Amino acid sequence: MGALRPESTNGAGGTSGGGLAVPMAWLCAEYLADEVLRAAALVAPGSLEYRAGLQALTLTVHLAEDPDRPPAGRIDEWLRHTAYDRPWPPWVEERLAGRRAAGGEGPDLALAETAWRRLRDTWIRAADLDGRADGDAGCPVDEAEQIWLPAWKLGLPLAHLSLHLR
Repeated sequence: MGALRPESTNGAGGTSGGGLAVPMAWLCAEYLADEVLRAAALVAPGSLEYRAGLQALTLTVHLAEDPDRPPAGRIDEWLRHTAYDRPWPPWVEERLAGRRAAGGEGPDLALAETAWRRLRDTWIRAADLDGRADGDAGCPVDEAEQIWLPAWKLGLPLAHLSLHLR
């Protein structure tokens, strides 16, 4: 993710109280995502797969944010957003655009946009999960047959499965 840097919220090089703008919403979402992925123990923490799953789940949690509901009550919503048949990239783009339009500048939005850019623009060589024919549902995936795919296509199923195992 890179180092967290203080962000200015008033254009004058500081915040209105003289303190740093801390991306608390993003950090809370990242903490929750990390807890879910570690508990599922599907991939090694620190691996490329783990980082893709962490960023995908953090983005989902952050963009589906509802401060009036506890995290435990939102797992079903996160599962719906990360499901295979859902158009996750357009949902992410729409939510980010909505936050920008609402004047949501700041470190949380900056970190969310950076995470999305990395997930979208980083390509990973991995097993082709989409290349299976409909009749192959019971057959295992041949992990030797690998293709290049954007990191979100690897991270999103990991995030979804980790949520199921929670």
